[in-house]
Amino acid sequence: MNTIERIRFLADLDRYLELLKKLGPEPSVGLPFGPSNGNMPHVWFVDSVSGNTNNSGVRPNEALTTIDAAVGKCTASRGDIIVALPGHVETVTAANGLDLDVAGITLIGVGQGADRPTVNLTTAVAASMRINAASVRMENILITGGFDNITRVLDINGVVDVELLDIEYRDVTGQCAIFLHARDGSDRLHISGLKYLGAAAAGTTRALQLDGCDDLHLENFYIYGNFSTSAVDFITTLSARIWVHDGFVWTENAADLCFVDTITGSTGSFARLNLVLQDNAANVTEAITGLTFQIVDQNGVHVVNLVNEKAMLINWTETTDA
Repeated sequence: MNTIERIRFLADLDRYLELLKKLGPEPSVGLPFGPSNGNMPHVWFVDSVSGNTNNSGVRPNEALTTIDAAVGKCTASRGDIIVALPGHVETVTAANGLDLDVAGITLIGVGQGADRPTVNLTTAVAASMRINAASVRMENILITGGFDNITRVLDINGVVDVELLDIEYRDVTGQCAIFLHARDGSDRLHISGLKYLGAAAAGTTRALQLDGCDDLHLENFYIYGNFSTSAVDFITTLSARIWVHDGFVWTENAADLCFVDTITGSTGSFARLNLVLQDNAANVTEAITGLTFQIVDQNGVHVVNLVNEKAMLINWTETTDA
């Protein structure tokens, strides 16, 4: 759901709620968000500023205080939607402290900039949020690392058809070790509009760690940080048929690695990428390391390793028809 679709959805939802108010608490067509509606998607509202733990969550003025509480009210594979309202803050202090573990749910954040709903990880290096069910979508959420050396911020636990849309991560206290770890079997993962704003100082190994993510689609992303291993690392189990395009990576680490296939068996294509390296060295070829990858020269992959220089097309061997 893009921004325009989100606005339309919220406008339609507002009109629907006004209609329900006029119809009264129990209209003849049945309860709008209750069990009598069978498989109709339910909508739950979350607001840490004005919500209450005793609220129903079915209307903005009856919002719950946590996303976690709203997840607990969702039914699997019904298409339930959780709407986090502007200014909402969810504090996570333990492993899987926020667990999106109901299949088919959508978490949508309302607002932009500083008004976006925020998930802040703090207190312990083990603090994390997890997606532990198939077909979960998360959109327009700001995630902040409020504690140094968080092991993994977001864990996709080997579940399929997850979508992350317009998600932003920021290092606030120190650096996280890894932002996103998608475990083996996280197939058909779609990440679009990711903005990763890491710290310039050392401490992070990877922004994205991807293990056996067949048919991954990574697009329209901005990644900045100091990555000792690589900004994006494909590990352990090969990921087949990945498609990475329209992105920007800037690494402050002298390793100068933006994409690495540690397993050296993953397959896929890269196109329309801009990569900025820390060293002014003979390092352009290695910015993407993985002999089974392909570069699509469709505005290509451009790499630069010094200020006041024009980026060059990555100098991999050109395909021939021989």
